[in-house]
Amino acid sequence: MKFSQVVAAVAVGAVGAAGQVFKAFTDANGIDFWQATWDTTVGQGDAQWGMALPAAADTDMANEYIGRLVVPRVKAGTWMGLSHESSMTSSLMLVTWIDGEDVKTSFRYASGYVAPDIYTGNATLSQISHSINDTHYELTYRCQDCWSWDQDGATGSQVPATTSAAVQLIGWAHATNAPTNPSEADSGIQQHANDGIFGALVASARNTAYTDWAAMATAVPTGTYPSGNSTATGTGAISTATATKAAVACPSTNTLANSTWDYIIVGAGAGGIPLADKLSETGASVLLVEKGPPSSGRWGGDVKPDWLVGTNLTRFDVPGLDNEIWANSTGIACSDYSVMAGCVLGGGTAGDSYLGLAFNAGLWWRANPKDFDYNFPDGWKSADMESAISRVFDRIPFTERPSMDGVLYKPEGYNIVGGALAAAGWKNVSADTVPGEKNLTFSHPDHMFSGGERGGPLATYLVTADARSNFKLVMNTGVNRVVRDGSRMTGVELQAFLPGGLCGTVKVTPKTGKVIISAGAFGTPKILFRSGIGPQDQLEIVQKAEGAKMVNSSQWLNLPVGYNLDDHTNTDLVITHPNVSFYDFYSAYDTPITADKDSYLANRTGILAQSAPNLATVFWQEIVGADGVTRQLQYTARVETAHDINSTKAMTISQYLGRGKTSRGRTVISGNLAMSVSDLPYLNNEHDLAAVASGIDFLKTSLAKDPSIKMVYPSSNQTTAEFLAAYPVTTGQRSANHWMGSCKMGVDSGLVNNGTSVVDTNAKVYGTDNLFVVDASVFPGMVSTNPSALIVAVAERAAQLIPAVVVGTVSTVVNATAPYGNGTSSAVYGSEFPTGTAPSSTKTSTRCTVDVTITRTKPTESASTFSSVSAPLATAASTSSVAVAPVGVSSSSQCTTVITLSGSKPASSSAVRSTATAPYPTSASGSPVGPIMTGGPTASSGFAAPTASSGYASPTAGAGSVGEWQRCDAKGVTCADLLVCKAWNPYYSQCVKSSMA
Repeated sequence: MKFSQVVAAVAVGAVGAAGQVFKAFTDANGIDFWQATWDTTVGQGDAQWGMALPAAADTDMANEYIGRLVVPRVKAGTWMGLSHESSMTSSLMLVTWIDGEDVKTSFRYASGYVAPDIYTGNATLSQISHSINDTHYELTYRCQDCWSWDQDGATGSQVPATTSAAVQLIGWAHATNAPTNPSEADSGIQQHANDGIFGALVASARNTAYTDWAAMATAVPTGTYPSGNSTATGTGAISTATATKAAVACPSTNTLANSTWDYIIVGAGAGGIPLADKLSETGASVLLVEKGPPSSGRWGGDVKPDWLVGTNLTRFDVPGLDNEIWANSTGIACSDYSVMAGCVLGGGTAGDSYLGLAFNAGLWWRANPKDFDYNFPDGWKSADMESAISRVFDRIPFTERPSMDGVLYKPEGYNIVGGALAAAGWKNVSADTVPGEKNLTFSHPDHMFSGGERGGPLATYLVTADARSNFKLVMNTGVNRVVRDGSRMTGVELQAFLPGGLCGTVKVTPKTGKVIISAGAFGTPKILFRSGIGPQDQLEIVQKAEGAKMVNSSQWLNLPVGYNLDDHTNTDLVITHPNVSFYDFYSAYDTPITADKDSYLANRTGILAQSAPNLATVFWQEIVGADGVTRQLQYTARVETAHDINSTKAMTISQYLGRGKTSRGRTVISGNLAMSVSDLPYLNNEHDLAAVASGIDFLKTSLAKDPSIKMVYPSSNQTTAEFLAAYPVTTGQRSANHWMGSCKMGVDSGLVNNGTSVVDTNAKVYGTDNLFVVDASVFPGMVSTNPSALIVAVAERAAQLIPAVVVGTVSTVVNATAPYGNGTSSAVYGSEFPTGTAPSSTKTSTRCTVDVTITRTKPTESASTFSSVSAPLATAASTSSVAVAPVGVSSSSQCTTVITLSGSKPASSSAVRSTATAPYPTSASGSPVGPIMTGGPTASSGFAAPTASSGYASPTAGAGSVGEWQRCDAKGVTCADLLVCKAWNPYYSQCVKSSMA
């Protein structure tokens, strides 16, 4: 869950965000600006920023603007930065500060929530004028090539639109300290003290005189505002030197160099920790590698405020300090992601607000059965997951009242929102006792907290794993790549991320060892890309950056890694009510109320035992779209304000569009090996947008049952359509940081044609022998709730399946080389069978050829027989060893299927490996006319006929198979469509669709 007081842009008319008022302003240079004035709360006096744009017809100048910036000074020093998009990350940033009588400027680029690098692209800044006095500094400048950017292959753009209602979004940040070396253009800067976003009407900034004003950038600048100006000349274009980060020193020796492990798990989060525990429980040796530092005091963490000194608690252990991430992310946020995510032990379950599976507010939801039934393939449906979910909640039960005295502190928010919902007919439930009731229901928040502290996997799974001698945890250590020998993973390459981390290679057990990546929706794709696994364009970027370090291109696996990126679509609403009681959790970090601090330390009671901010009510609604798809909405109401509402009587309600949403995005890697979101997974579909709007309207009606509730964001004079049209669709504004889906699980291998899946139903990466992914990235689609508990349940399930996978087998691959038949054809994303018209008798053989490869494992102690049968097409009805040819086909070359099998049966039963070439049958009824291969296994051949007890049902009379036949003319499916076989009946050597694995 995202809890932030970052200001959003409304940008309707002349009024922008954070109380900014835009109006026309003409400076002493005669330049007309569309300018905002606002209080940054840093220094004395207001700040100003104005923009002048060329006329819409001046397309040659579309990628530039003239800006005017006035910045309040701070005695200790200051800097102000502008981002050329609403987000401070993955955008061109202009940083300004004072150096004596000069105003210094520097272009920067932040790939994540860390100190930004020097920008290396083509942007150019020329000063028109600047001035400095005791309270402010002012800068007027021309910024060329500033609306689009390219930082080592990570690109972005916000070229102003030419429509009259277009809004230009600009982020700002203001600091209370000076740059480290003010005289240097590449000086380091410390974290800002406040930030926000502009929303400026583009049309109001355009002017036909722009060309004349731009020419002033070459003149000697003179001071004009405020009084007491400097007359120093401008600094001109900035340096494009590349900033380099100091590498963490590697230890002199790799203590793991001579060891091998049955399992190496990369990432100690909601997926990796449970896996490590369950797999080490089997007696296998397990190495768990975590990029970040320890979090909880139990594991050696030491990040804490002064009032926790002397205790074994850190900021991650105390629920009331959950939101500190927004005030200080130093040493916690991943430096190589464009979104906020944490690199720390515990990952998505460690602490702080829920950020990109890096942190969460302890919300702990038992899965809505629909989430697995709707999203996941067979083997992962709700019935399959039931026992895994039960095991998770047996170990980590939920609580609605975290304080050890059982008291719910400051419940006014729940009473206000819950009371209105109840009056409107919504049902009050305890959500984790009825997980399937997610329509017009509301609940207290359910948390993973235990004993007044954060519980979760760190306090359960990791504790039992750590007690075993066959388990080892390594922290402060990143993984660059998986070391590969073709399809076989032999180990991983380590890189120290923080002091104390390891470098070098560590290996898995030869022939049987397995590598599992659990690094999250961005970390896992990054490792796969660097391992030669992913789309061609991404692998080429890595190859250019890493050269010979990367696996040879002949071994690349072109899988759709990074696609299908998903996230809850967040839309904030703000209400006020006179009975709201606000608690300042931010101040509690350094200066907690004494009574609250003492109550917590002595007894684990009081409001600090509850999650910050004060989560009041969580409620759900389902919306059925015009496309027939049911979309799930979750709302989380918390007692704090947001956007431009300044009130201690405010509550923010975040609406999350979840299961059923069809919008998807993509994450990509840049030349400096940073991950960013290239395509946003928000509101790319009209039905997704309609669901968001419908939910808001329905909620307004429900809350109106309490006349004291006032909806203040959106404002009363704004329609829902107007509100959503002005609401920025950016990661900064619409992300719930519940990222998932970038390594999708499914049965349609991404190695084949337009397959969408990266891992199979054993969580094994397609095309590999022993590489697995278990984290949020395998989720095919978004879920109903915050996903932490669901990720742990997926890990529990994967821990059952992965040990049974025999190293050396590859995943099922279905490959159709033929095009669709005549007629209108389409392929639904994720569907098994495309639609189309069956080929007619005039079609050539290239339209009716299918290659099917089915791979299954067979224990070595079983016997095996290989047989091959080839038969020509029959030309009339027949019950012989071949099937009837399609109508109009007279040659065996026109409609054949090639089926290749490699073995798999329990040791106690028989197996046949056969290669058969035969045509499709053509019976309109869909029943097979005859078996491809005559004769079945007999006792004399060393094989017993299959029986139900051996894992195969006996063939039925006339059918010769179990389940439904998949054939080229059945149910309108063409010869060219994919033939998916889920079971092999060795008696008839037929491919059948069956529930048997």
